[in-house]
Order: sequence, then C-alpha cells, then structure tokens
Amino acid sequence: VQLQASGGGLVQPGGSLRLSCAASGFTLDGYAIGWFRQAPGKEREGVLCIGETPSSTYYEDSVKGRFTISRDNAKNTVYLQMTSLKPEDTAVYYCATAPLRGIDSGSYFCYYGMDLYGKGTQVTVSS
Repeated sequence: VQLQASGGGLVQPGGSLRLSCAASGFTLDGYAIGWFRQAPGKEREGVLCIGETPSSTYYEDSVKGRFTISRDNAKNTVYLQMTSLKPEDTAVYYCATAPLRGIDSGSYFCYYGMDLYGKGTQVTVSS
C-alpha cells in the first residue's frame, strides 16, 4: 500500500506543472485525497484536499484560482495541476490519503492531516 508522487521539477515564475500521484495496493475511490507541501524551514501545510464530494474541496488561500485537482480512476491516479507558479510555491509536495470515515470536508483533512503520505516530489519555482 503506497502512494508515489511525481512530476516535480524546476519551472520559471508564471509557469505550470502537473504533479501525479499513483496509488498501489488499494483503490483511491472512496478515500479522501490531499496534496501537502513543505518548504525549507517551514512546517508541512495542506494545499488542497478533497473529501467525498467535489464541493468539499479545500484550497489553501495562496493557491486558490491557481491549483486544481483531478483524478483518473482507471489509472488509480490523482493529479495536481499548478498554474501561475510563484517562487513561494517552492517546496516538496506530497500526496496523501485517508479513509473518508463519513467526513466530507477537505478542510478537515488538510488541517488534521491524513493517514498515508507518499514520497514527495520537489517543485522549484525560480528564474
């Protein structure tokens, strides 16, 4: 049972990246999904988390309008599309998951964290 994030890299300010998170050993359908990031010297923060329904999606204030989440159930993979990237988005990004437990609140999962975190992928935004 594991998650593997990929797709990070170096991008110029204003650019875009799409991160992927592939799950193995279990099916993502029926689980809350989240993307977290940790910048050097800072605590890990929840960036975007989704509960059972799309309307439950929580966006950290600084990424609203720039980051979106999508999923491909056939590939058991979720994606984080990041646009208009800024230097302050530089961090290691992690995907995570947790059983829904009847909680349909992305903010809950982003605030309290999740059960399983994948290995992170580095995103560096710099000119």
